[in-house]
Amino acid sequence: MGLALQKTLALLLLILLGFMLRRKINAREKIDGIKTLILSVALPAMIFVALLKIDVEPALLFLPVLALAFNLIMLAASRYILPVFGVKKGSSSLRTLMMLLPSLAPGLSCFPFIITYLGDESLAWAALADVGNKVFGLILLYLLAMRWYYQRQHTGPAANGDRIKGLLLSLVKEPVNMVIITALVLLSFNLNMQSLPGFFQDSVLKVSSIMTPLVLIFIGLAVKIRWQDFRLIFSLLAWRAGAAFFLSALLISLLTVSSPAMILLIVVFPQSAASFWPYAHMSAINALEDKNTPKDNKTTFNLDLSLAVLACSLPFSSILILTVCSVGSFFTVPSNLVLVGSGFFILAAAPMVVRQFLKQKIGPISDQEKVSV
Repeated sequence: MGLALQKTLALLLLILLGFMLRRKINAREKIDGIKTLILSVALPAMIFVALLKIDVEPALLFLPVLALAFNLIMLAASRYILPVFGVKKGSSSLRTLMMLLPSLAPGLSCFPFIITYLGDESLAWAALADVGNKVFGLILLYLLAMRWYYQRQHTGPAANGDRIKGLLLSLVKEPVNMVIITALVLLSFNLNMQSLPGFFQDSVLKVSSIMTPLVLIFIGLAVKIRWQDFRLIFSLLAWRAGAAFFLSALLISLLTVSSPAMILLIVVFPQSAASFWPYAHMSAINALEDKNTPKDNKTTFNLDLSLAVLACSLPFSSILILTVCSVGSFFTVPSNLVLVGSGFFILAAAPMVVRQFLKQKIGPISDQEKVSV
């Protein structure tokens, strides 16, 4: 069994472990406690380490720019494609999916395969590209989430000053943002992880190392996947994969890339699983709603749907990336990427086509069978 496949199975086993622990950890307060530990301790530590390890080479600055461009293109595309899949415009589900589908988590789903199949140099390129993805996931998505939250607060013009103050305070108080600001200040003085005291490095690295297992166990504990949601999520993940293949083919053709390792990196990096960071932002908004919003108006995001997407995205992306890396040369030809992308688009549309066919043959589908979005 290959090393990359072993790492993938280990990640999936942690999700299964969380699922099996449901009987032991079934109280909402206990699950929320694990989530608080992730969002307030493990995630900030991991982000702090990741930012201070960034070593940007001027000759490769196009990589984070390309990753950020991919994020933004997918964000714009998802706004228009989601209603086609039956997601209601202006709904919490649409906002949730718009946060998740453009995001990438290469550290969980992509890096293990890159290091195994493509080597250290490709991993360094992928880590640099991930800088652009971090800017999108940590900063731009948080600002988008806050914008949606305040749009849904029906307050008058007189409250604008308080709203701005509240936004600034929430930005400052959020542990993730405090860590980002601190890391950026250190980087501005040319300080990195090696510049910090040894005991501090050890503490931060140990805390950051619990992030991945905690997140996967938490997903297994908290995820609630209904059949209706699974059908929708599978179709959207297939569309996401197809769009990524098309964009990779376009980029390879425009840049006339000749290195097989670079071509495969351009193909597999956008196929990474959805990131946990958008869920962290949505949870922060949910906490604000707990304090400031009437219970019947807490509809900015659908946290149950977001966890379901995360749970499905990891195995979907891992299997897809493993297939690409194993086959190799077939996926270095842009025309083949277009062909595979078209196949995923057909796969994404198939449930809708079948549903429409059955509707015409046997009549309207009952409310219980409708996709819950």
